[in-house]
Parts: sequence; C-alpha cells; structure tokens
Amino acid sequence: MTRLDWAEIQLGYRFQNSALLQQALTHRSASKDNNERLEFLGDAFLNFAIARRLYDLRPLDAEGDLSRLRAYLVRGTMLAELARGLGLDQQLIVGPGELRAGGARRETVLANGLEALIGGILLDGGTAAADGCIDRLFATRLAALPVADTLKDPKTRLQEWLQGRGCGLPEYTVESAVGEAHKQTFTVVCSEPNGGRSSRGRGTSRRKAEQDAAQQLLDSLIGAHD
Repeated sequence: MTRLDWAEIQLGYRFQNSALLQQALTHRSASKDNNERLEFLGDAFLNFAIARRLYDLRPLDAEGDLSRLRAYLVRGTMLAELARGLGLDQQLIVGPGELRAGGARRETVLANGLEALIGGILLDGGTAAADGCIDRLFATRLAALPVADTLKDPKTRLQEWLQGRGCGLPEYTVESAVGEAHKQTFTVVCSEPNGGRSSRGRGTSRRKAEQDAAQQLLDSLIGAHD
C-alpha cells in the first residue's frame, strides 16, 4: 500500500500533491524538508476547529470549561492515541538517531506527525478537507465528552475544595530531588494551611510531584468528610 492510499483510507482524504504528504510524514531527524512547519499550521487549525465544535456542542459552558475541554482533546497523549489508531507510526519517516531513541513510537513524534498531516491537508485541499479529516478523527471523542469540572488538575480542585470551606491555600514544600539533572525524581509535601493534614507526592518534575501530592491530600480530605 502506498502512503497516498494509506492517507485516503485512514484520513478520508487523497492528497493531490504527494510531495506534501511526504513532507508531512518526514521527521526533522530525516531531512531538512521536514514536517515542522506543517505541524505549526496543523496545530493552529486543529485548536480553532475543536474550539468551534465545542462552542456549538456546549452552548451553556463558560470560557474556562471550554478551554479545559479543548486542552483535553488536543493534548499530546490524545493525539498520539489517535495517530496509533491510524497506523501513523508505520508511515512516519525518521532518521537513524531518532529511530534509536524510539522513533515513530514516541508520543511527541506521533502527535506532531498528526498535526503535520492536518496542516498538509489544509494546504492541499483547503479548510473543508481539513475540517472533514478532523471530524473523522474526533467524532467519537466529541460524542463522549467528560464533564468539564472533572478535567481540572488536582492542585486546582484541592484549592477550590479548601476555599469552599473557608480555608486558606495549601502549601507545597520540596522535600527532596534525587538523581541527575535531567532524570530527577522529586518528592513534594502538600499541607493544609495552619498545620492540618499533609501528603507526599512524587514525580519526574516538581509540577508532577505537586499534582500527585495534591491528589493524595484531596482524596484524604474527601474521605474524611464522607
């Protein structure tokens, strides 16, 4: 199966300019004529297209809720999941160095490749073609959107829970950071204000450790008030 045939079957669109498809599938490790510029274009169009659909689908949602839903739909893990479903990892062109690092199996490479394909379709067939591709890709996800409040990160939900009960803001303290600079594991303590309950969280960045600690403290507080 040629790449043109693959794109038509999986994306519902046949490229008129095969060189544009080739560029969309080429990682920067493989060529100077790569997909980074198409990724930039596809990312911008995808964000607009999803925002427009959410605006129509959720007429009562506030701006913050719409923003959380859009971030949920266009996040890297979601795009990589969609890309794997298309078999994009088998079509991407990557250089030897990137191949040794995981190549087309890496989440960021897959997500960027999918955005580049959307950008390529936009240039090759116009907005209607790109819109049709996005509809095809996201139909199932758009039909099963979660409640926006459930998409708030743990730190935000903990803060809102405490403030809703007249408490102050939680406090975060880095207890340790172990490992080499680019491979550290952080341990963070999250505490209620005024010496209340506390919890520990761990993660590969300070932010992830704080989110983990916040989730654990929130679970503990909610359990205590059930």
